Amino acid sequence: MANEALWYYAIGFIIIWIVAILFRKQLKIDIEGPFLFRRTKRLRGLIDRIAQRSPRFWRYFLNVGIPVSIFFMGLMVVILVNSLGTLLEAPQVQVVLPGVDLPGQPIYVPIGYGLIALFIVLVVHEFGHGILARVEGIRIKSIGLALFAVIPGAFVEPDEEDTEKASKKARLRLYAAGSVFNLTTAAIALVISYALLYLLIAPVLAPAFYSDGVEITRVVPSSPADGVLSTGMVIHSINGQSIDDFSKYEAIVNSIQIGDEITFQTDEGTYHVKAGPNPNNKTDGYIGVQGQANIALKSGYPSYYEPLTQWVLYPLLELLNWIFVLNFAIGTINLLPARPLDGGLMLSELLDYKLSTPNVNRITNFLSIFLWTILIVSVVYGTGRGIAML
Repeated sequence: MANEALWYYAIGFIIIWIVAILFRKQLKIDIEGPFLFRRTKRLRGLIDRIAQRSPRFWRYFLNVGIPVSIFFMGLMVVILVNSLGTLLEAPQVQVVLPGVDLPGQPIYVPIGYGLIALFIVLVVHEFGHGILARVEGIRIKSIGLALFAVIPGAFVEPDEEDTEKASKKARLRLYAAGSVFNLTTAAIALVISYALLYLLIAPVLAPAFYSDGVEITRVVPSSPADGVLSTGMVIHSINGQSIDDFSKYEAIVNSIQIGDEITFQTDEGTYHVKAGPNPNNKTDGYIGVQGQANIALKSGYPSYYEPLTQWVLYPLLELLNWIFVLNFAIGTINLLPARPLDGGLMLSELLDYKLSTPNVNRITNFLSIFLWTILIVSVVYGTGRGIAML
């Protein structure tokens, strides 16, 4: 599946580039080195109306957001530098594409939920920049989509002269806006998730269900379980030990040693897997399976509880989870103090309060090169390592 998804992405990006090169004038696409840009002037009116409804609120909101952004700027530097300690054994920075599952990958993002959440991330981020640009009286030249080689993105293009004329604090608000909007969206998704869990699911629906084994939700490619177990199977016992709740499943799986022969009794039959070494820790046993509690409705409860839970609430919670994860992750990564990321632009403005322009440039250039070097090496090694394990 991972190989197929990678091929789909590769073919898709090749087609996009070929079409962009052949029909750039007809499609109004700009090609600048490894970048593709599709600019439009639409949506500027909508952004302007949102901005002008309450400029005071947006300024106050971003005044609070600036110190929050500064905190995450520092935190992300610490996290990125610390990731060097586990780079060779368990790389923490990789390109994560929805639907692509690589061995040793920190997280797997389902394609449906991932694409929806990623779309929300891009819209929220760029609308944040656009709204604050108009609040500060900065004209928006264009809005659009971008493609850096194979990495998609979106952008709001503020007028350079207006931006230069704005005050330092206005520029700080402008640069912080995208990530602050992402972090706020992540917080909203988290609050809604907890509200659903603790106001509806836990008190009303949870008592109506009982745990009936563990459903396999992911089999890591090239893992010991790959080709033996498959997603959708329900595990009822492991090595003869009944799995009647998820905590028991976790306890058994966490105790597995390298070389152990594991017998899985599932709803589709009995399967045997020999545990191998964990890609991220060669001393730990590993089978390459992730799962979730398989629940069944108790007798005496309304029959609609099951479809409501399985087909509405759980998928909604899963979507909210990925909206939270991707908005938080991309919002904070964008605050790395490395140009041209928003964190790098903010750092330049902050240093400019006390230092001369040449000193500001020296510091930001050094830090940008240092952080981008770590980031690129980590991404190339981590992603390349995962592909090589397939």
